[in-house]
Amino acid sequence: MTPAEPATHISLSGLIRLQADARALKLPAARPVRSRQAGLQRSPRRGRGMAFAEVRQYQPGDDIRSIDWRVTARRQSPHTKLYEEERERPVLLLCDLGPSLFFASTGAYKQVRCAQLAGILAWLALWSGDQVGGIVFNGDELTVQRPARRKKSVLQLLDTVARQQRSTRDSKSPQGANAGTANLDTALQEARRVAHTGSRIFVISDFLTITGDTSRLLGSLARHNTVSALRVIDPLELKLPDSGRFAIAGEDGPVWFDSSNPRFQRAYAEKVRQHTEALEECFRTAGVQPASVMTGDQPALTLQTLLGPRGHIG
Repeated sequence: MTPAEPATHISLSGLIRLQADARALKLPAARPVRSRQAGLQRSPRRGRGMAFAEVRQYQPGDDIRSIDWRVTARRQSPHTKLYEEERERPVLLLCDLGPSLFFASTGAYKQVRCAQLAGILAWLALWSGDQVGGIVFNGDELTVQRPARRKKSVLQLLDTVARQQRSTRDSKSPQGANAGTANLDTALQEARRVAHTGSRIFVISDFLTITGDTSRLLGSLARHNTVSALRVIDPLELKLPDSGRFAIAGEDGPVWFDSSNPRFQRAYAEKVRQHTEALEECFRTAGVQPASVMTGDQPALTLQTLLGPRGHIG
């Protein structure tokens, strides 16, 4: 983040400036690979399949199943179809900007870190020749943008990310039966509808609102796609200070607590342990790749250590 960018919100211009951070990272470029015939070895990469490239005269060794009989009949000589592997893949970014992310004890708000991660990955994927889309949700509002390989689409996605950052007290969404339903599980359900087989999916959230359905929904996505869970964490969520009185915002105003109270410390530590174990089990059962980003960290530096040589979270 630049010094001029507030720690509680990142604007569209700030998300656009993340192109500079994304240039330091590298996802695999989209390169067509010609294939004369189907191979027997399973590809280590989940792709979109094979796309038709051209028709040429049959040569010894070509797969007879690829013969184009219409062209063969028209030209009175055997012709076969050539295919190329589809290396362009949809990248889908699920960006959580819900109420629990409007918080930080150090660095920037969790929602800012989520927005930054989404921005860097969006630019990174676009420059790699991939289609970019996203699902942005903040508790009251959920916006779906289908993957496309256009800079305009990335700008639209980032504009949505910039607009949906806000405090729940600033929300102008009508309260009612549907209020607060734009949550993680809802976004995962939408992702199942939008994602194509072979997509690269990043779920960026603090994962504080997981339910009994979250693992199942993540697992259904990971079955045919590569899914990474980027968890944004504030240090205060892992361990309380040893002593001192603190206040946190609540629905009815500030809630004070004394972190020097041993019983309170033990209860808090137990709550953290239970949630950590539940989250680890959720990711393990779903078969997704988890990684953590702290609010005090710079997202670009964190991604640099997480993205492997082929763009997969290590």
